[in-house]
Amino acid sequence: MSNIKTSFLWSAIERLATQIIQLIVMLYLARLLGPEAFGLVGMLAVFIAISQTFVDSGFSSALIRNTERTEEDFSTTFYFNIGVGVFCYAILFIVAPFIARFFDQIELISLLRVLGLTVIVNSFAIVQRVKLTIEMDFKTQAKASLISVFVSCGAGIWLANTGYGVWALVGQTISNALCNVVLLNIYLRWLPTTGFSKSSFNYLFGFGSKLLAAGLLDTIFKNIYQIVIGKQFSANQVGLFSQANQLASVPAITLTSVIQRVTYPMLSNMQNDIEKFDKTYLLTLRMAAVFVFPLMVGLGLIATPLIIILLGEKWLQAAELLTIISVAVMLYPVHAINLNLLNVKGRSDIFLKLEVIKKTLLFCILCITIPLGIKAICIGMVIQTYIAFFINSFYAGQFSKLNTSKQLKALLPIWIGVFACAVVTHGVYLVISYNIGQVFYMQLVVNLSVLPLLYIFFIRLTQRDLYNITVATMFGRNVVIKKN
Repeated sequence: MSNIKTSFLWSAIERLATQIIQLIVMLYLARLLGPEAFGLVGMLAVFIAISQTFVDSGFSSALIRNTERTEEDFSTTFYFNIGVGVFCYAILFIVAPFIARFFDQIELISLLRVLGLTVIVNSFAIVQRVKLTIEMDFKTQAKASLISVFVSCGAGIWLANTGYGVWALVGQTISNALCNVVLLNIYLRWLPTTGFSKSSFNYLFGFGSKLLAAGLLDTIFKNIYQIVIGKQFSANQVGLFSQANQLASVPAITLTSVIQRVTYPMLSNMQNDIEKFDKTYLLTLRMAAVFVFPLMVGLGLIATPLIIILLGEKWLQAAELLTIISVAVMLYPVHAINLNLLNVKGRSDIFLKLEVIKKTLLFCILCITIPLGIKAICIGMVIQTYIAFFINSFYAGQFSKLNTSKQLKALLPIWIGVFACAVVTHGVYLVISYNIGQVFYMQLVVNLSVLPLLYIFFIRLTQRDLYNITVATMFGRNVVIKKN
């Protein structure tokens, strides 16, 4: 148990600290560089992300899940990762002019050819990350990530202040990847001791290929909005959407990844103990919702003053998009944990099937909303993510006792409570603003004070076990959880 707590702590430190630092620097760079610079990089995000998905090809998950992994498996993964990384970069280099022509942005050629180097760089540390994750050594990963973030953010700020414009974002990305890879290889000195094994590759690819296909679908459609907006509108509009999407996604994805990185190897080890597995799985699902739901709703409430304070008036159009996207992203941890169950159970084929179904749905909604503008596209994201919950939970219920109805029973009270607290909070703000007039900072102050107090009271009243676990974790106490 102590090992799990330590793993959670260091995983949280890595994810939260690095994301907070990067977010602060990103906000500074956004004020300095403006929406267009972020839009140009946003147009390229999908191509880099697709390449990274190919490089991993699901081998990381296959290695973590396999309790009888061998040195031959690691060596095969190492050679495969680097080979695919080089191949993907070569493709990016060749197609760069065509991508620039597609978006009608000539500067994308050089940007992609330089930014694409991160694909090769990252391939040299995948095995190290897998080994450290298997050992649940998140402390080492946290040290590497934090040092890399400080170095890369320093590089980005220096480049931005010396007039390099969009290249500051490119320099920050490359320096972060390079520093992280070097440090991981220093902290965990490992080199392949065997050659490439065909039998090992067949096993790893047999499991990973479905995750690869699912990952490609997810990556393409996760970034398809930037492609569509970049083609139909402008780099400035891509920048506004990308910034709103990132501000909404970072909190949810960060908190979810902290939980996911620890629970995936942990649940893999208890997959044969069905009762313990289901109990831990449901607790994980509820804990994620308790933290992420109010965070995203609160973010949506303070979107306008937050954007003005952090980014300035030129980013104001992103505020409304941020509010809408926050409602969509709040279900991200539920999706991720449901899909995690399928990986733990070894059903990467079902994982792939789900991605095909959901991406088909997303494509249909996107086709309907594109002519209606960016705001309609964001509303479509909300519709798609809530429909996806029912799809994911249905299939997760096929491999556990936690079907859709049980998940709704566990999550719906939290969801309703969060929105009820938000409505009351907004009502308090309207009353105050009506009596003393519109004060710019009042919306921020009211929401950041009233909403947390109401929500904590609500959780203590209706979700006592989760409240006790949270308090016990924060203050290092032992607590006995009683069944309701």
